[in-house]
Amino acid sequence: MNRVVSAVRAAVLAALATVEDPELRRPITELNMVDSVAVSDTGRVQVRILLTVAGCPLRDVLEQRIGDALAQIAGVSELRVEIGVMSDEQRDTLFTRLRGTSSDERATNNPFNAPDCATTVLAVASGKGGVGKSSVTVNLAVALSRLGFRVGLLDADIYGHSVPDMLAIGDQQPNVVSGVIMPVSAYGVTVMSIAMMKESRSQVIAWRGPMLDRALQQFLSDVYWGELDYLLVDLPPGTGDVAMSVAQLLPSSKVLVVTTPQVAAAEVAERAGTMAFMLKQDVIGVVENMSWLETNCQHCGAAQRVNVFGSGGGSAVTRALSERFGHDVPLLAQIPIDEGLRAGGDTGSPIVLADAPHPAAAALMTLAAHIATWRQALQNR
Repeated sequence: MNRVVSAVRAAVLAALATVEDPELRRPITELNMVDSVAVSDTGRVQVRILLTVAGCPLRDVLEQRIGDALAQIAGVSELRVEIGVMSDEQRDTLFTRLRGTSSDERATNNPFNAPDCATTVLAVASGKGGVGKSSVTVNLAVALSRLGFRVGLLDADIYGHSVPDMLAIGDQQPNVVSGVIMPVSAYGVTVMSIAMMKESRSQVIAWRGPMLDRALQQFLSDVYWGELDYLLVDLPPGTGDVAMSVAQLLPSSKVLVVTTPQVAAAEVAERAGTMAFMLKQDVIGVVENMSWLETNCQHCGAAQRVNVFGSGGGSAVTRALSERFGHDVPLLAQIPIDEGLRAGGDTGSPIVLADAPHPAAAALMTLAAHIATWRQALQNR
């Protein structure tokens, strides 16, 4: 091999090391996905890549990334990318190395409870349905991703799973590779939900407590989450089986309580926070959703706030929980009623991604920045 060919081959390998697999989010060279690299005297480059499974839905994305990475290398006259598939043995070796466990051990291995796990697990709870808990969770996850964090989102609302549709991935299903479930990505967030495992959208989930607990165990142990800064868990409303299971399976998880200003919602939100406290979880704060409607006076045109659902609910929850716990539980955000927030949930386009300014988006981005600051302070301490 002459010096020019050697230099081109070294440049190709260096460029491939910058290409991340879209599912595993690791460089393809680190994952042993680069099977061979051949460079001819005329600068013709042939790269053979091994996918984890045949028919990978993100194959085109990976090929595009490889093409972009190699396009600027001097001396390359032609590029050909050949796609192959890993053998069963190669896949098993890869996932055992990634997870640090064999397939038999994964059933009882929860990576978020490992001593060296640096992921902040944040469970989002509410006392009742209809307060916009899932909307807050989805937008908070995307907002944290926009701030540069690696974010996972677990839809633990088994009966009322709405997270995938809010992220426009309601019709996607995860790949299962060597017994490992590969979550679906949306807007930089890694997502897993029971909705993705159903045979049809109309299928009803009617499980009792033990089945719910087992499903959560699988979501934590059998899903390849990768290295995350945050794992957000969208809890079902109330104080039932799933809330207890999450506390048991993720004992270091923190809890964010979502309420609305009205008294009825605030009173049940207190119960959700108290439940977390009883289960030894740390309630880091309260979010008041649908706090007010910003509009203009029909007589004078001046900007004004209309308290559609009353006022003071979020503050009431923080006071009650602070007194009950013996330490401050802050009101972290007040999110106004915003048509864009509702529309974004229906179309699968979170409002924090909108180009136009929205009061709700600003409040959610501020909430994400506050949580990021809190996490950094916790790590420093």
